[in-house]
Amino acid sequence: MIKKIINKLLYCVSLLRNKWYIKYLRNKGICIGSGCVFRNRGTIRVDTTRPSLVTIGNNVDFNRNFQLLTHDYTTSVFVRKYYSFINSSGRVNIGNNIVFGTDVIVLKGVTIGDNCIIGAGSIVSKSIPSNSVAVGRPAKVICSVDDFYERRKTECINEAFEYVNSIIERYDREPYYEEFYEEFHLFVDKSNIHKYPKLPISNQLGAGYVSWLENHKAMFDDFEMFVEEAKRHKVH
Repeated sequence: MIKKIINKLLYCVSLLRNKWYIKYLRNKGICIGSGCVFRNRGTIRVDTTRPSLVTIGNNVDFNRNFQLLTHDYTTSVFVRKYYSFINSSGRVNIGNNIVFGTDVIVLKGVTIGDNCIIGAGSIVSKSIPSNSVAVGRPAKVICSVDDFYERRKTECINEAFEYVNSIIERYDREPYYEEFYEEFHLFVDKSNIHKYPKLPISNQLGAGYVSWLENHKAMFDDFEMFVEEAKRHKVH
């Protein structure tokens, strides 16, 4: 009884910080690489009943209500119908550089390759190859990450314009540049980055910051030009 209480306390404490939760899972025997992030940890469930079956790579982002299962209890039906107990478990291998949307469930026997995006609400019941975007219940590959990247480079511009106009309409004022902490790439590059000290650019880009700074060229010369172009694209 005392051991259960201590384990419960250790688990609750681990939820307070990402690094503590990762340490908790490692102490349970799960293999986890570096740079992983567990968001809203109180909503996340990682099956620790068979920790040797779970391998997680580097730079994996787990979102709210994520579940990873290495087993199921379908045998409860067999017990009542056939009076027979049949075990059920399988490995779960998660590669490197993966993002999970909210409410994703990964079932036993699944491998997810490197550089994948798993859409919100997906149930991953079959393996997903590297460099894929997958979504659905069950999750299916809908395109490659390369194709998705090219599409997003275009779509993100109109989305940024829409955000500008929503601020103007809702608050009856001009936008502030610091509100565009994800859209910054449209108006910031090496030539003018000094003008925007409140933008968390290096944090957003992480290890890619130096390369981005050297190679990126913004679409607009500055924030003011970006806002004016957004106004011209306002949807009536």
